[in-house]
Amino acid sequence: MIHTICICGAGTMGSGIAQTAAVAGFRTTLFDVDVEVLQKGRASIEKNLQTLKEKGRLTPEEEQNTLQRFVLTADISQCRADIIIEAIVEKMDAKLDLFRQLAGYNDSHTILASNTSSLSITRLAEQLPHPERFAGMHFFNPAPLMKLVEVVRAPQTSDTTVNTLMDLSKKMGKTPVLCKDAPGFIVNHVARPYYLEALRLLEQGLADAETIDTLMEATGFKMGPFRLMDLIGNDINYAVSCSVYEAMGKPARLQPSPIQEQKVKDGELGRKSGKGYYTYLH
Repeated sequence: MIHTICICGAGTMGSGIAQTAAVAGFRTTLFDVDVEVLQKGRASIEKNLQTLKEKGRLTPEEEQNTLQRFVLTADISQCRADIIIEAIVEKMDAKLDLFRQLAGYNDSHTILASNTSSLSITRLAEQLPHPERFAGMHFFNPAPLMKLVEVVRAPQTSDTTVNTLMDLSKKMGKTPVLCKDAPGFIVNHVARPYYLEALRLLEQGLADAETIDTLMEATGFKMGPFRLMDLIGNDINYAVSCSVYEAMGKPARLQPSPIQEQKVKDGELGRKSGKGYYTYLH
């Protein structure tokens, strides 16, 4: 039975997952080594809860109860919970270092889960103690709104861990889909052509970003590829493209775009930085 959840990483995704967990009634710890990022995460959650209250989706009492279930910390030794979900930078070494530290502070019953978009769950699991209690739990941005969660199973992952994560996802108001570990899992594998072909059109000068977005939205897509990349974060989207490209043996059709690479180098990450393919007001 899951009573406590810890989220490591208080950025957009981590704070969104933490909000979702707390609203669902779980005692929630939000951890980040950067105190400023922690405070921004807290402010974002408070703002989102205020909006939900104004829309009548949350009573004032529910808002206060949700906030009281939160604990913020920059001390990793306080990251003790029934389940810990990692939502930090998309780098294998950083994730491994974090998980190894977490394993040292928690007992063998704690489930460790990664919100990675594309890194191998199998490679992570094989380098951790108790790999049977490790899996992927991939939320989508914005986490409080998007219903889908990919529960990613490595060969080492136990049935108990899978069932617990599937059940937890449902209790958090999500629709879980179980998938085996594979490059990009399901969604990010299928979605690569949506982004990459749009970027190819832009590279070739056949259309600008806004025109491509407008056309795709007119055909029924809720958000065009460039608006979606700006929402996800160009750094995250580019990292996933690189990861899938490498894992699939570098096929030409999946080659990451130099346009997006330059966006990342220039710090034009999308909504979170104020500029990406579009300019945003903060």
